[in-house]
Amino acid sequence: MKFLHTSDWHLGRQFHNISLLEDQQAVLAQIITYIQAHPVDALVIAGDIYDRSVPPTAAIEVMSQFIETVCGELSLPVIMIPGNHDGAQRLGFASSQMKASGLHIIANFDDMLKPVVIDSSIGEVAFYGMPYNDPELVRHHTKQPAKDHDQAHQLLSQLIVEQFKPEQKNVLLSHCFVDGAIESDSERPLSIGGSDRVSHEHFRPFDYVALGHLHQPQKKGEEYIRYSGSLMKYSFSEQHQAKGMTLVELDEHGFKSATHVPLTAPHQMRIIEGQLEELIEQGKTDANNHDYILARLTDKHAILDPMEKLRKVYPNILHLEKPGMLIGVDQQMGKARLARGELDMFRDFFLEAKQEPLTADQESAVSDIISQLTRQQEV
Repeated sequence: MKFLHTSDWHLGRQFHNISLLEDQQAVLAQIITYIQAHPVDALVIAGDIYDRSVPPTAAIEVMSQFIETVCGELSLPVIMIPGNHDGAQRLGFASSQMKASGLHIIANFDDMLKPVVIDSSIGEVAFYGMPYNDPELVRHHTKQPAKDHDQAHQLLSQLIVEQFKPEQKNVLLSHCFVDGAIESDSERPLSIGGSDRVSHEHFRPFDYVALGHLHQPQKKGEEYIRYSGSLMKYSFSEQHQAKGMTLVELDEHGFKSATHVPLTAPHQMRIIEGQLEELIEQGKTDANNHDYILARLTDKHAILDPMEKLRKVYPNILHLEKPGMLIGVDQQMGKARLARGELDMFRDFFLEAKQEPLTADQESAVSDIISQLTRQQEV
């Protein structure tokens, strides 16, 4: 029995005011192509389908087209849960009517205890979904103590395990932060102070646990407790992460294997570093110069409008850092350079703006003006 595990699509997300929807649509097309070439028994999505609880219309249309193709044309069951970015009630609207079409949305506590059962070559496989919920909602629903996310997941896992049938294999979808896993800059914290961490021990009874929330593909605690990672890169901190989905195989004994299936967005998130002129020359021959770029300049002098200069070779540059002047590890050196005085700084500016140094007369005039301004400040 094989199925695909994916999560954290964040459809409708913007990055530095740039819509990522076209890139997301291109990656979803890759998932469809894979399913057409490699038949599987189900597709599971472990939360954060949308980037916010009220998604833009265009994002809903992309999702609708995807479901129409996968469930309608390819007749593949899709099982999903809401994440912390989704609005559970909105996502779960009319979910009972959608089951007949192959779309299963497990969005509330009642549905959580009613698995989606798929008959396969190894027998019945029960897919349970644990929709994202705050501990307060878990306490309210179960009438039992759950002071934090860990206790809430322990309680909900126990309730699900009580539904197990001996003849079935059991898969869980959950959207949470497993303690000790690696996080990225693009994830929204579930709480503060570490109370959002969940122990993997609660998930041991399952044959596979399809996790969502953390954007880096990884396992935690056991081979069968896994994050598929996000659909694509959503921050520069993810530049080296291998994005994709997970192909899961179960056999008559339970978990058999998990294989990473790469997915590639048209625009990657990249950090480039060096002096401005070096980066401009590099950009002229960079085959991927249309990627989304963060540039870190190591120049130690003032530069006039570096973004526009870089944009000529890197049209999608989104952010600029200047650690060579004031930021990060070179901060103390930056302070030392400021101590040189206003005249030295103006020399740098003039040279950058005019592409020629100050003449002796110009330097004398500027020096007089700076002296006058300094005396006025001291009065």
